[in-house]
Amino acid sequence: MAKAFASQGDMTEKKISFTEVGAGLYAFTAEGDPNSGVIIGDDAVMIVEAQATPRLAHKVIEKVREVTDKPITHVVLTHYHAVRVLGASAFGARQIIMSDRARGMVVERGQEDWDSEFQRFPRLFEGHESIPGLTWPTTTFSDRMTVYLGNRRVDLMHLGRAHTAGDIVVHVPDENVMFTGDIVEYHSACYCGDGHFADWHETLERIRAFNPRAIAPGRGDALVGPETVNKAIGLTRDFLQSTYRPALSVAARGGTLKQAWDAIRAECDPKFADYAIYEHCLPFNAARAFDEARGIDTPRIWTAQRDLEMWRALQG
Repeated sequence: MAKAFASQGDMTEKKISFTEVGAGLYAFTAEGDPNSGVIIGDDAVMIVEAQATPRLAHKVIEKVREVTDKPITHVVLTHYHAVRVLGASAFGARQIIMSDRARGMVVERGQEDWDSEFQRFPRLFEGHESIPGLTWPTTTFSDRMTVYLGNRRVDLMHLGRAHTAGDIVVHVPDENVMFTGDIVEYHSACYCGDGHFADWHETLERIRAFNPRAIAPGRGDALVGPETVNKAIGLTRDFLQSTYRPALSVAARGGTLKQAWDAIRAECDPKFADYAIYEHCLPFNAARAFDEARGIDTPRIWTAQRDLEMWRALQG
């Protein structure tokens, strides 16, 4: 019998940090768990990422209420993954915003992704009974959208495929601060199971071109200051290259998924084994890297059953 996923044994509650990354801008972080962002405008608040459940979303709301009593009117979801979106109902926002592509992925694979992540992350889904169903946006856009919170301008942009095909970033120009979702991580493994390795590095460079003063990444500590921002982008890029390069080599010689997994571990373990959720992500990263290396452009849908089949194959 295959051993359990690393994430199934990760039941330790994480320490929450709430870091100001610009005037009226905050990063809610929790030691490698999914981050959320907070943007306070003149008359309203925007949340970036809704957490996995209403229970976890209320932890974000508690932190917001420590700094403002303005109403939460907008929730922006950078992509479709269950651990990012299923807590949205807790905020009571009048607008829930995604990219067109992300909404399409909810249609195509939202329930399967929920079932898959529910199996793998029992701690994040404590209190799952309060989830009313799949989270659907009230508003979508193609490549760019601007929201005004009073006079505060917030730009939502699709800069390219990366962590998923529908990723967006959130940019606050008056402070030059960016909320990147899982395109950028810091001392946390990238989850690449639905990613696009060949495009991701270009998307990272488009983010870098903004020269942001601070970034709230998808996971890991808030990044304050250009030096820390550039370091995080570089580390993210190295993680992706170190995962994809071995898979390309194995695929080119007609190797197997297990051989790709072994080659990826050989390159990544010495550099990234101490990163948050490294073991959680690695099997899914190897499977997707091997698929893309063999020319499969659209990530195959993860289901609870496919997760287990892949995991058994890697144990062999």
